[in-house]
Amino acid sequence: MLDANWPDSWRNAFRIELRAEAIGLAWRGWPVLPGATPVPITGEEDDLTWRRPVPVREDWRELVGTHAHEVSGWFTDRTHSLLVATGTVVDAIEVDQELGKRAARLLRTAGHPAPIVAMPNGRWHFLTTTADRIPTELAAVASVQWHGAGSYIPLPPSPFQRGVVHWRVKPEVCGWQLPVAAEVHDVLVRALSSEHVAMLETAAA
Repeated sequence: MLDANWPDSWRNAFRIELRAEAIGLAWRGWPVLPGATPVPITGEEDDLTWRRPVPVREDWRELVGTHAHEVSGWFTDRTHSLLVATGTVVDAIEVDQELGKRAARLLRTAGHPAPIVAMPNGRWHFLTTTADRIPTELAAVASVQWHGAGSYIPLPPSPFQRGVVHWRVKPEVCGWQLPVAAEVHDVLVRALSSEHVAMLETAAA
């Protein structure tokens, strides 16, 4: 996303937006962290060693719960990715785009939307309250990843290779009330089952 040819005014505006988002989330009690950003793209080749944002500090666990005033300083002079530590306030279930779409439809139909973060690499994060475990049906699927204690995920508008992390469903839609983890897990299990049925029907056709 970060382009070496961007004018300074664009870079400054992008950094200001990231800082504003970080401060707003910190004021709401979300444990935000500064993350690394991809190397600016200067041609057709990307930095293939860069997969996703990671905390810029090794002691990031000690930063969890930092006050919004200090958080604002992290994003003042440099462009960082915006991360949220999981396992204390928020958890996330990471899935592929197809499963994400199925689950999002089920949540929307039930009238219980969940905040959903989408990354340019096709991965979706469903945000929930914290949990001790996830259902075995989800844990057994290699493409499903639970972000609980000791993990973190990127939040919008973090820069990514060839794009920006963005909201599919904003927290405002839920009134900033994270859905109960077990309820979202159940919907994802149902979406996973319907995905398997669809695959079997296609193979039998």
